[in-house]
Amino acid sequence: MKDFKKYYIIPAPPEEVYLALTLPHTLKLWTGAEAEMSTVPGSEFSLWDGDIVGKNIAFEPNSKIVQQWYFDGEEKESVVTIKLHPHKKGTSAELLHTNIPDEVYEEFAKGWDESYFGNLVDFYSE
Repeated sequence: MKDFKKYYIIPAPPEEVYLALTLPHTLKLWTGAEAEMSTVPGSEFSLWDGDIVGKNIAFEPNSKIVQQWYFDGEEKESVVTIKLHPHKKGTSAELLHTNIPDEVYEEFAKGWDESYFGNLVDFYSE
């Protein structure tokens, strides 16, 4: 199991980035795929037409999202924490994804860079 930590600069204020990460219709705009999302702790979510599923743990409006991402057969929970900080260019998003299974680590690291935050940065750069 490995952890992935990285910062991303998104050219939009934290309030907009938070909404982009928590509203199903906004998620669909920048991912191009169906999404199920709620900010109710304990609710389940689905991103990229069900390719990523998990449970919402905690939310701090405009500043923090904590989720458990499901990996079949793993004993330890994989937890994603995204903290949003104001930045002179918009938002600094601090990502920490813990307990990623070794066999999918490279795929997930690339996914964070390209599909998740890469798409989000592109969405606000257009």
